Amino acid sequence: VQLQASGGGLVQPGNSLRLSCAVSGFNSDFYAIAWFRQAPGSEREGISCISQNDGSTTYAESVKGRFSISEDKAKKRVTLQMNNLKPEDTAVYYCAAIRSPLVCSLGADVGFWGQGTQVTVSS
Repeated sequence: VQLQASGGGLVQPGNSLRLSCAVSGFNSDFYAIAWFRQAPGSEREGISCISQNDGSTTYAESVKGRFSISEDKAKKRVTLQMNNLKPEDTAVYYCAAIRSPLVCSLGADVGFWGQGTQVTVSS
């Protein structure tokens, strides 16, 4: 299983950033794809996931209305579009395969982690 995250960087508050996760080598019957983040001194937080079953999505309250997750199955890529970024969005962002095959749940167990990509929101 490979989960390769990319697209992090430094942006000013209010701007946008798009993260990508290249996914390969796992059985989509058993997993959904999720994004997590971890800020310094904080626990890792699940922020969004997308079901491999029907494409339904789930968002944490902290990002709802600003972030959008989507999937290109042909390219085996899951994208997290982050708009109206705030300094509190600064974190290392990870994509992961979670054991949530139907409607995805951010509380599901993580089967596989990808490496992180740093997002820094600062003026």
